[in-house]
Amino acid sequence: MTLVSLEILSALERKVLWLATWMIHNANHLREDAGLKVGGHQASSASSSTILSALYFAIVRPQDRVAVKPHASPIFHAIQYLLGNQSLDNLQNFRGFKGAQSYPSRTKDADDVDFSTGSVGLGVAQTLFASLVQDYLRAKGLGAGKPEGRMIALLGDAEMDEGNIFEALLEGSKHGLRNTWWVVDYNRQSLDAVVREGLWSKFEGIFRNFGWDVVVLRHGKMQQAAFAEPGGERLREWIEACPNQLYSALTFQGGAAWRRRLSDDLCDQGPVSRLMDARSDDELAALMDNLGGHDLQSLLDAFEAAQQHDRPVCFIAYTIKGFGLPLAGHKDNHAGLLTASQVEGLRRTMNIREGHEWDRLEGVEHEPSAIEEFLKAVPFRQQGPRRYRTETVAIPEALHVSAQPAMSTQQGFGLIMNEIGKSDSEFARRIVTTSPDVTVSTNLGAWVNRRALFAREEMVDIFKKERIPSTYNWTFSPKGQHFELGIAEMNLFTMLSALGLSHSIFGERLLPVGTLYDPFIERGLDALNYACYQAARFIVVGTPSGVALAPEGGAHQSIATPLIGLAQDGLASFEPAFVDELAIIMRWAFDYMQRDGDSDHDETTLLRDKVGGSVYLRLSTRTLEQPQRKLSPAHEEDIINGGYWMRRPGPNAQVVVAYTGAVAPEAIEAVGLVGEDRRDVGLLAITSADRLNAGWTAAQRARDHGLVHARSHVERLLADVPAHCALVSVLDGHPATLAWLGSVDGHRTRSLGVEHFGQTGTIADLYRHFGIDAQGIAKAVQAISPGKPIRHVRVV
Repeated sequence: MTLVSLEILSALERKVLWLATWMIHNANHLREDAGLKVGGHQASSASSSTILSALYFAIVRPQDRVAVKPHASPIFHAIQYLLGNQSLDNLQNFRGFKGAQSYPSRTKDADDVDFSTGSVGLGVAQTLFASLVQDYLRAKGLGAGKPEGRMIALLGDAEMDEGNIFEALLEGSKHGLRNTWWVVDYNRQSLDAVVREGLWSKFEGIFRNFGWDVVVLRHGKMQQAAFAEPGGERLREWIEACPNQLYSALTFQGGAAWRRRLSDDLCDQGPVSRLMDARSDDELAALMDNLGGHDLQSLLDAFEAAQQHDRPVCFIAYTIKGFGLPLAGHKDNHAGLLTASQVEGLRRTMNIREGHEWDRLEGVEHEPSAIEEFLKAVPFRQQGPRRYRTETVAIPEALHVSAQPAMSTQQGFGLIMNEIGKSDSEFARRIVTTSPDVTVSTNLGAWVNRRALFAREEMVDIFKKERIPSTYNWTFSPKGQHFELGIAEMNLFTMLSALGLSHSIFGERLLPVGTLYDPFIERGLDALNYACYQAARFIVVGTPSGVALAPEGGAHQSIATPLIGLAQDGLASFEPAFVDELAIIMRWAFDYMQRDGDSDHDETTLLRDKVGGSVYLRLSTRTLEQPQRKLSPAHEEDIINGGYWMRRPGPNAQVVVAYTGAVAPEAIEAVGLVGEDRRDVGLLAITSADRLNAGWTAAQRARDHGLVHARSHVERLLADVPAHCALVSVLDGHPATLAWLGSVDGHRTRSLGVEHFGQTGTIADLYRHFGIDAQGIAKAVQAISPGKPIRHVRVV
């Protein structure tokens, strides 16, 4: 970079700092009456200003992707404004409704956000898995016409406290991670305090152990030049031995404080004294503030050197929290805000005329034409839109399964995937599966036998080579379509997020399917929520679910996961009882995850199905007798919409039993038990409480807005159920999942399910214990519906 270009870049970095500061000040001024403050962004974003400016104005190419640390969002938005990717209206409405977001968001921000951040650590890990996805595509010959990108994360040093980062590092080392940079904004301050001493050396050791290159950017060019002066080596030793808290305190106090302390500790009436005496207080403060993360030339040199290879690199860039602002270095600056007089002083210092605070190039002391030429040549701007729109993959008219008289939905899932695996279709080739060390026990083994495990370099199955009999062919190769992960569920969901954004980030559509034990969804719930917030597209299969894995005890039994499926935005949740239902749902899911339409509600279901999303299948290992039936198109549509009548209630119905999932036999048996003593009993099969509930709430909102004829699927299902009829709902999960059914049309409701941790035993033992066996359902019918005692209810 030429000297002139470096001067322009430095001027733009100052402009970025001003715009970010003014955004925050303006946001607080507009919202102070509501008591809302934007503490946290002021100091933390300032420490990242130089790093992000170096990256976006000089280093990042269109094919590169960046995760920006959460509190650096004002800096990011300001940079995108200068590059023409962000509107002034959004800056002025920072933290306002539909304005620039507090944390960079793929789905909520208008500018070019690659990875959402906010839940700290997750955006960082996403860059690692995105790099693995890029390698997967390259190995398949997909995206060959596009240059390889580098996945970059700017993270705060306190973000390194998050365990998911270290889980991701381990996974990256297993898969031969490439093309990944993590830049640690090492300002040595967290939200509440100054961080402990010596963490940089521990970070360095960790990354080197995982095979990363480590570049420590501790001193800027000004400091390096001072170290070459007489007495400079002693100054370097003092700086590198100075405790974090002391360095922060002296930074906040300024040049006079630096002089006093250095004089006390180093004064020799010789070269060190002359080194200090040659500088004014302001110059001395500038020297001591000249850390590597605030020195453009040092950053550019390091980044440009790392571009010569594809190894993963961790840059540890020393910075000062609040750099360039009056609150720089103060330990309370995370929630600190500049006063009006401090902002006014900063405005004058940066030559911003009053009333011109928002002007795009105000205060940048270069010819506007030279600045525009510089911005026009920025590598990041050379492509245009960086979000791809890709064609959908055609889905077969039906997904076939080898029918068996009795089987579980988990077994059915494995058989469906195996049938897909037999095909040489583009659909089969685009599917990629992944699992956290439970591939076989979630019935993906047959699929993997057919499609193999993925690795960039081929690795033979030693058991097969040594001719040791084994059910599974565990061969790794670039042709494989399964990512075998370690046992960390956070990595599973972050990988699904990366795979599920491949169409948008890399321009190549994949159809990701992930499996895990249903109880352990909660271990990765933050990453699942993060994936959905980014609008990543995938199918996640939670199996086995509920207390059906009875012999394993409470540690392997899920209770709350149906409520997660009900509440999680961006995730359509299903819990089918039978395999024919599952095949229909899976076929729909592969189509649904590719949709990218408008958010208008479907006229029939009131659901936003055009938008698409991810899908959660809650499956069971419980073997059930499978119905021998041919489902009509209308029946299939009901299954997708969330429910259908297994037995339609008559006009004088006294009770309806509504069930979900593996308790189908108990519900069916219970209907038989009560049928002699209660009239016109109905049996409602609910395949998706989530979609029934979403349609119902959407219909209510539609009617509130004047669409008086809006009706949801569940309202149509219950329309002919008499008002005096009672509802009994049951599932192997939390009863609140279906407890809302009675509110749809005012029916008395009793909700059965599992509310407490299970224990070891048989399924019959635990179903009886929780009152979700046939007798428990029949007793609930007797209790809630008037009439004579039900003769088949056992009295204990």
